[in-house]
Amino acid sequence: MIICAGKIETFNFATPVGIGMTDVSINLTRLCMEKRPEFLLFVGSAGSYGEKEIFEIIESRTACNIENSFLDGHSYTPIDNVVSAAEEVSRETREGRKTLVNCSNYITANSRYAKEYLKKNIHLENMEFYAVLKVAEKFGIPAEGVFVVTNYCDEHAHETFKKNHKEAMQRLAAYINDKK
Repeated sequence: MIICAGKIETFNFATPVGIGMTDVSINLTRLCMEKRPEFLLFVGSAGSYGEKEIFEIIESRTACNIENSFLDGHSYTPIDNVVSAAEEVSRETREGRKTLVNCSNYITANSRYAKEYLKKNIHLENMEFYAVLKVAEKFGIPAEGVFVVTNYCDEHAHETFKKNHKEAMQRLAAYINDKK
């Protein structure tokens, strides 16, 4: 099953599950209970903390949930905030899917934080992927995400996202259609 966030990130080949971790958790759980898919593929946009380029397409099976306040030592969490989908693929394929995607219901718009994420080997930011992987883990469903970079996580994040979004969605759709 191919899924996406929805609203401005909708594809004719994907089922929208909501924007942000809460909506995804609720809607994807409902979908999995109604008809358990054999595989979940989440497609969407992502911000880059600096090393991934605009319009680059990245596949990942690992997400974390770290808030910016954690980087400053102003918060902590009792949850296991990293989740990785089980994978049975070749080593060559696995190496390309280790990109760690951070997920929060907030968009990072400060390049200082972006540098801190890179120090932790976290390269992308997407609002939904952590929830997708947590639901997949709960149901024992293999899962993966495919992301297109729309912006850098800096002071111009929102403007750059808006400027690049349409072309990024076209590139992502073409990539997925080529992979089918």
